[in-house]
Parts: sequence; C-alpha cells; structure tokens
Amino acid sequence: MTATNGLRLLPWSSPEGKPCFLSTDGGSSRLSRRADEIEDLQLSMGTELLGHARALLKEQKADVREVRFLAERLCEALRDALRVAESRGERLPTHDDDDDSDADQTGEDTERVPAAPQSPLSAT
Repeated sequence: MTATNGLRLLPWSSPEGKPCFLSTDGGSSRLSRRADEIEDLQLSMGTELLGHARALLKEQKADVREVRFLAERLCEALRDALRVAESRGERLPTHDDDDDSDADQTGEDTERVPAAPQSPLSAT
C-alpha cells in the first residue's frame, strides 16, 4: 500500500475486507483514540497468542487440528501487527530532502543501514 497523505490507516477493515482510513489533523479525536486502543489490544493479544503457541508447540501430543487452528490465529495476529506497523510508520515524521545532517565531512551523504529486527520467536 502506498503512503496516503493526511490519512491514517485504521486497525480494522470494511465488511468487504478493504482498508479503512481516517482523515484527521492529529491523534486527539475520539475515533483516533479508539483506533489507538484497538491497536494496543491487537498487539497485546498477539503477544499472548505467541505465549500459547510456544506452549502448544512444546507439547508432543498436539494434533494437526490444534496446530492448524494455532497457525490460523497466528496469521491473524501477524496481519494485525503488520497493519499497526504500517499505520504507525505512515505517521512518523519525515525529514526534508534538503536536510544535510547526514552529510559527512566530505559533503557526501552517509549510508544508514537499519538494524536487523529481532524475531520474537527466537526469545525463550
């Protein structure tokens, strides 16, 4: 999805499954605060689900139906987390192209390499 200026991606979809957006000047509207609450709830539910997943996968007796159900819930949680990340990323302030704070002493731009994300699955 491309960046949409002045529109916030909401943490829910339309009945047809299409993304919903909010046009707002800031994060203080009632609907914007509600969206923040739902994003927080979605992320906490994903964290809790991850704990259940670890416990279920440690069991040797987990059957195919249980693992399939778990996989479906994990896909939903990942979809929600990615939507939250996209929405919050779109709202981050951007720097002007004219800003030469990245220029080194030679006047050339320095390359910034983002840190590799840590997988929550690798934590015990």
